[in-house]
Amino acid sequence: MSDTQTLQRQVAQLPTLEQIALVEEVLNRLDAPHPSFDELWAQEAEDRLLAYKTGRVKAIPLSEVLAKYKLP
Repeated sequence: MSDTQTLQRQVAQLPTLEQIALVEEVLNRLDAPHPSFDELWAQEAEDRLLAYKTGRVKAIPLSEVLAKYKLP
């Protein structure tokens, strides 16, 4: 039996409120920001802005973008 299966069986033995508390804790851990993600996204934003300013990419008007994805 894998560790995951063992853990699932153990969790199933817990009272419902404890299971809920455990799920909330796991979700909170998964939602916690990773320290390097903000830095990576900031660099990505800077790179995209530079690409726009130097003409490597062009802007598309919002109306064109919305029209492309407009539902019938």
